[in-house]
This record gives sequence, C-alpha cells and structure tokens, in this order.
Amino acid sequence: MSFDDAFRLTGVLPTWEPGEDQRWSTWAAATPTERGPRPWPDWLETSSAALDTELGVVKTGKEADVFLIERAVPGSPGCLLAAKRYRDGDHRGFHRSAAYEEGRRMRNTRDARAVARGTQHGRQVASGHWAVSEFAALSRAFVSGVPVPYPVQVSGTEVVMEFIGDGRTAAPRLAQSRLRGGELDDAFGQVVEVLRAFARAGFAHGDLSAYNLLLHEGRVVVIDLPQIVDLVANPLGVDFLHRDVVNVCGWFTGRGLECDAEALFGEVLAEAW
Repeated sequence: MSFDDAFRLTGVLPTWEPGEDQRWSTWAAATPTERGPRPWPDWLETSSAALDTELGVVKTGKEADVFLIERAVPGSPGCLLAAKRYRDGDHRGFHRSAAYEEGRRMRNTRDARAVARGTQHGRQVASGHWAVSEFAALSRAFVSGVPVPYPVQVSGTEVVMEFIGDGRTAAPRLAQSRLRGGELDDAFGQVVEVLRAFARAGFAHGDLSAYNLLLHEGRVVVIDLPQIVDLVANPLGVDFLHRDVVNVCGWFTGRGLECDAEALFGEVLAEAW
C-alpha cells in the first residue's frame, strides 16, 4: 500500500524512519530549477514519503563517484537512480582545463575569486559548480533530443539521474563492447546522430569517446557531460567538436569500420550553422 493510499484509507500518516544506508528522498526539497525537465517520466518516484536506499557503487573517478540508489515508498515498487557525487573540500581533485570554462561565468564574484585562489571554500564551490553544470548540460541535451540519462535533480554536489542498466547492473561502455565489423554499423550511425544532435543544439560534448558512451539494449547513451562546450560562446568550441569527432572515428576505425574523420567533421559542423 502506498503512502497516499494509507493516509486516504486510515486518515493516519504512516510512520517509518530511514534505516542504514537510507535517507528521505531529496525530491521534495528541490526547487523547480533543481528538478528535471517536464513532463516528468512515469517511472520516476516523486512522493515526498519515498526513501532513497543506497545499493552500492557504480563507478569511482578522480572527481566524482556514482552510486546506485533505489527511490521508493516502503511497500511499493520504486525506481533505480544513479547519484553522481562530486568530491568537495580537500578530498576532490578537479583537473579540468580552463578552456572548458571559456564562455561561462560565475554570478557570485566572491565565489569566482575563491575558486581562482584555490581556497577550501573555492574547492567546495567548484564541486558544486560542476554538479550544477552537469545537471544543466543533461537537461539541455535531453530537451534537444540527445540520448542521455534523464536528469532527475541536483542538490549541492550531487546530480541524480536515470540509471541505465539491466536490473542493478550498469550498462557497459561502448569501449567494453565486443562489436566488430558489420556489428559496428548501427552503433556508429547512432554516434554520428549524437554528434549531429549536439551540433544542432549549439554545443559539443567536449570529451566524447567510447568510454563515455553506454550501450544498453542496442541503444547508445551519452554520459559525463559537465564540460559541454558552447560552439559560439567558447572560442575553442569548434576545436572541441573536432576532437570529439576524431576520438570516436579513431575508435571505430580501430575496430575495423572505415571512418573519414575530416569529412564527418565537416558534415557535423554544417549542422551547427
């Protein structure tokens, strides 16, 4: 029985408390700008009575770790989500190039100065900045038709998004696939459309490779977007787009599929203009 059903039938609020590795869903505390694009998907649990249960680590990285969480009202089926948590304080290690930040500006000048000086406050601001940037990038990409995980919400240094996988097993990266020869054709076609969709929306991924493309049930899904680059606002935007094309073409060529990176770059760039 759901929280709402129990209250409607009994007039008494059900009582339960978070257990080990649990917390109350952060959805209710999120502002409209901290939630994903409407319409919200049917599979997403939005009840304020839901609990987030941490099920394990999906991926660890230099700048952020990704955790698998289940969001559900006790006694009801819920949904699986991926929570990407950027490190803050003395435990995070950002190595982002300043080139990605061209065309972006922090509104709070005090925060911007703290980040530039590398103070503890600045490091904490930076981790939150990358979380907000990734959430905004996911939202922009999702609305533009780029196949990305649905961005559920952002809170502090954490981005919560759709979990891509089977059951509790994350989908493999394209780089981990065993596709060869003719099997690569469909995947390559999807990646080309990803590049085109990015360009049509006016930006480049900035770090696209077979390592941040997931392959789930034959569908290519793009992940790791905090560094997306605006093709107009960033003076190096076109260079980043070119690098994206060269990276993916190089991987497919290495697997036996012919790819003319320069010709493809010209086609993709035409989509932007």
